[in-house]
Amino acid sequence: MKTFPPIAVAASAGFVDRCRNALERWFYFGMAWLVLVVVVYGFGRGLDERLLHRPEAQPLPWVLHAHALVCTGWVVLFLMQSGLVRLHGVRLHRWLGRFGAGLGIALPVLGVATALMMRQWHVRQGPVHDAFLAISFNDMLTFAVSFGFALHWRRQPAFHRRLMLIATCALTVAAFARFPRALVPVNTWYLYVDGLIGLGLLRDLVVEGRVHQVYRIGLPCVMAGQALALYLAFAAPAGWLALLHAALG
Repeated sequence: MKTFPPIAVAASAGFVDRCRNALERWFYFGMAWLVLVVVVYGFGRGLDERLLHRPEAQPLPWVLHAHALVCTGWVVLFLMQSGLVRLHGVRLHRWLGRFGAGLGIALPVLGVATALMMRQWHVRQGPVHDAFLAISFNDMLTFAVSFGFALHWRRQPAFHRRLMLIATCALTVAAFARFPRALVPVNTWYLYVDGLIGLGLLRDLVVEGRVHQVYRIGLPCVMAGQALALYLAFAAPAGWLALLHAALG
């Protein structure tokens, strides 16, 4: 059996410990930056012609601009809050948390309103695939449930930070959908969202040697919601369409 010199073993153990310490200290701050990069890149592509300078004959609903502003504010706030945790700015973190609570409550309401108003806008432009509203509804529901639990467990950091990560990652679906097809093939956005959440699961395995129950329970629930949304969107069962059309009048 091949053996390694004690110095090499000690150096290897020291490197592993340094990696664990770095992940423990900087993981959530790094994830906040990663989500920000995904959002900026995804929505930044073609932003000028899609949102800022559209033809006057096709003005977009005002709620779309409000929704974009609130979502951007949430991602920036998530970054600031993650940074404050690392800087031990607990008082400011809690003060900003009150603002974040209001933002988090407003975000899914605006998200659903945006989906419905954009549906009306698309109706005026041509045929609309109403079944695809399942995607928007699922994303907002995932955010709302994750954020609601995060708010409930705000005094328990182990639960709170993981739930906040899941809620924030749920907002990246639309950004991934705007990536080049060479990077994100069509209709595979949820795989990338789950990959972001999976990084949190991997962090737990490396740092703590086990997966926290937030991921053990939360990630399968998130994936189940995604699978149902994709089924409703692409299969467009008659019951789902009837329910939609009844609700939409």
